[in-house]
Amino acid sequence: MQGQHYPDRFTVRPRATHYQSLLKTTHCPGRSTHLVIEHKFTSMVARPLSPSAEDYLKAIYGLSENGEAASTSAIAESLDIQPPSVTEMIKRLAEAGLLEHELHRGVRLTRPGEVEALRIMRRHRILETYLCERLGYSWHDVHQEAERLEHAVSDHLIEQMSLALGAPSHDPHGAPIPTKMGTIEETDLVTLNDAPTGTRLRIRAVRDEDPDGLRSIAEEGLTPGKLVTISGEAASDGSIRISFDTDSEVERSVPPELAKQIYVVSDHR
Repeated sequence: MQGQHYPDRFTVRPRATHYQSLLKTTHCPGRSTHLVIEHKFTSMVARPLSPSAEDYLKAIYGLSENGEAASTSAIAESLDIQPPSVTEMIKRLAEAGLLEHELHRGVRLTRPGEVEALRIMRRHRILETYLCERLGYSWHDVHQEAERLEHAVSDHLIEQMSLALGAPSHDPHGAPIPTKMGTIEETDLVTLNDAPTGTRLRIRAVRDEDPDGLRSIAEEGLTPGKLVTISGEAASDGSIRISFDTDSEVERSVPPELAKQIYVVSDHR
């Protein structure tokens, strides 16, 4: 998938998943032996999916998260693939029970399809986090690296990475990481260029597929967690005037192409 989709809502709720509960005995020096209930995803697919099929499921998940079916043309555009090839893959995934396709109405993931989409999203975002935090990658370099690795690593390795990282909830770009129990954070996100003037905003996430855009975002200090306020109407070229919470006297101009890559929520402190 070419880019990461950022959810529209931020309530923690179970997504349609299937996972195993395992009883595991653990012992730590100086502590009593205790039982830990460990949850993990288990695949609901009879055969391993191809990397291409996994990318399709991720794309459809993102395109249909607002409750609408994903159209063939939208899937083709998202993955930069010709529509006839998309039609053929949709047929194969439907036969595998991973999605439902209604003629002229688009496609929706079935429960098993959503499980697989969340599994690969979890892999991708943990890989990005590990590459940044443990291997020193820049945040503008990790997306394509994670795209390649997500199809090759095991679920066990991903869980070991997550454990080593302290079970992070978000990736370096602010996107929520699906939990191994099958939940994902969702919120009311808007892009910076669509946010109202005068509103105090918290940057929650940025799109991760444009390395040059990520470099510019970092240079401008518009990273997840920062507080900003849109201080005036957009300029004739579409640029957004903002001020930072830490220095409200200084205004900056954010180009429209950059503002569209930054996701914010209202901050009501």
